Amino acid sequence: MTATTSKNSAPAGPDAQTEPMATSAIILLFVGLMIAMFMFSLNQTVLATALPTIVGELDGVDQMLWVSTAFMLASTIMMPVYGKVGDLFGRKPLFMFAICCFLLGSVFALIANEMSTLIFGRVLQGIGGGGMMILSQSIIASVVPARERGKYMGIMGSAFAVSSVAGPLIGGWLTEGPGWRWAFAINFPLGIIALIAAAVFLKVPKHTKGAGPRPKIDVIGMALISIVTSCIVLTSAWGGHDYEWGSWQINGLIVTGIIAAVAFVFVELKVSEPVIPMHLFTNRDFLLCTIAGLFVGIGMFGVLSYMPTYLQMVHGIDATVAGLMMVPMMGTMLVSSTLVGFIVSRTGKYKKYPLTGILIMAASLVLLSQLKAESSAWETIGCLALLGLGLGLSMQTLVLVVQNAFPVSMVGTATASNNYFRQVGATLGMAFIGSVFTQRLMDNIKSGITEIAKAAPHGQMPKISSTGLTPEIVSKLPEPMHSLIITSYNDALVPLFLWVAPLAVLGFVFLCFLPNTPLAQTLKNEPAKRESLDVEAEHAGAVTAPVSTPAETSSVSVAESPLSKEPRNDGTDHTQLTRDRDPRTDH
Repeated sequence: MTATTSKNSAPAGPDAQTEPMATSAIILLFVGLMIAMFMFSLNQTVLATALPTIVGELDGVDQMLWVSTAFMLASTIMMPVYGKVGDLFGRKPLFMFAICCFLLGSVFALIANEMSTLIFGRVLQGIGGGGMMILSQSIIASVVPARERGKYMGIMGSAFAVSSVAGPLIGGWLTEGPGWRWAFAINFPLGIIALIAAAVFLKVPKHTKGAGPRPKIDVIGMALISIVTSCIVLTSAWGGHDYEWGSWQINGLIVTGIIAAVAFVFVELKVSEPVIPMHLFTNRDFLLCTIAGLFVGIGMFGVLSYMPTYLQMVHGIDATVAGLMMVPMMGTMLVSSTLVGFIVSRTGKYKKYPLTGILIMAASLVLLSQLKAESSAWETIGCLALLGLGLGLSMQTLVLVVQNAFPVSMVGTATASNNYFRQVGATLGMAFIGSVFTQRLMDNIKSGITEIAKAAPHGQMPKISSTGLTPEIVSKLPEPMHSLIITSYNDALVPLFLWVAPLAVLGFVFLCFLPNTPLAQTLKNEPAKRESLDVEAEHAGAVTAPVSTPAETSSVSVAESPLSKEPRNDGTDHTQLTRDRDPRTDH
């Protein structure tokens, strides 16, 4: 059997390339991915400055955390699903489906007249958004070698930063102008452009079906991981807020989550195509980057979700100005992410960047926790800029390291699994901080009103609804009620950042053990060992099937090993040279 015959008989996987794409083709492909990524990330941040007005008009301040948490929960559950199904059956149709689902959710959010409809729309947006993010990263990983991929991942990170800058500004302008519903309406022209770009520019090869049995989708595993994720998020969101810790509702969620997690592990060890293969965790690159990414997610989204609301309420500014105050954070994130991406592509060295970034992130969280209601806006801006610098140095680099550890046929699953745990961290961060913040805020307001009433028993108290507060209403409150609301917001949110900071320090400790694995300079297709096994399975019993000799198999292995020419530098993890073998054959 020749090398060519082996390639054709056992394709590396859906959307995988056996030959590098031309730069012009990659750029056209990248255009479509970036438009979808921009739409997804813009939608995450455009509500940040609009959220106080939205929940105030819909009388749902007590449900504020679910506007963000519902989106994150749905996207988190779907990430490993998109990653695995994309690896098995191809990514382009799945990518277009994700965009359509995202737009359908935008319809429900646009017409919402109550919080339940808005939250349902956010769930649908999350189902589509999870695929838009994961498949964008997986598609670019399937056509660009890891060594060159750094600059593309850096640009993706900078695009997130740009949309994060534009999002709060657009959201603030729309809220003060035509209305917050336009924050969902702008998704439709962007979505149409993204769909057209996906159809025209995404020239990924079609999945070549082999003669073997059709891969089985891990339905049971997907159902179990949905239960586990939901239990984690609901426990964080409801514990101590809707239900007391130790109540049968919270205990039931914890027990259900543990049982589902144990069952999930057993199922994944048995099925032929697990949604999150357990062997991923035996890879040190994947394990350490995933743990660090989870901690990064908690800190990042815990701050991003509620800081614009804090700025509006405490500093008495409008939504547009609150968006402008978030610009320094996203600006430092944009610059650092882009520069690190190009530096990593040029030098191949990456370890020091996430280490430095996660330490800077920990320092920024500590500084944020020291803010007072009377602190100047410049102090807040400086802390946020420092946080953006740390995130830019670490986020996309961690994803690149994970992708470098696996062949093309596994890159979607590995990327999705890594992002899944980071999103679990993000969802936990939003749910935990949102739940505790909301409860502390309500308690602070109620106790403050009680104290004011005792101090002035014959005074006339303004009639306010603690669940219907908007920045405009707060700005018109007389003293001492105005000061009470401002102080309540500050004392409810700011101390929580100090609770999160130790997690970033733990992430730094784990990353210290990250090996210096060389970045691959060619695409990691299926190695010859896997190919010869697939050929035997697919053509067993076929009278015309050629049989490869040991010599031929050996020659194919040497010719196709993408890392066989890489230098074995001192201090590097040379086990990477053997990681191209697809571990799924062990099952």
